[in-house]
Amino acid sequence: MDREADKKFARQGRTAALVIAGAMLIWLAAQWIGPKFGLAGRYAILVDLLVLAAFFWALVVSFQMWRKRHADKG
Repeated sequence: MDREADKKFARQGRTAALVIAGAMLIWLAAQWIGPKFGLAGRYAILVDLLVLAAFFWALVVSFQMWRKRHADKG
């Protein structure tokens, strides 16, 4: 890979990592704040689904990165 492709690859990895970390922090905050304010369980489910969507997106991006790296080696 050339230098520009390496930068793009690294940026994708950082983005995926930030999405994973951010989603986990949001989930933890929602689990802590929800009961304190007496929010309904449906809001917890909504946050759970949003975080699952973020994790799925990060998984897809990570898999694409893995395949691209694997294809470039071979």
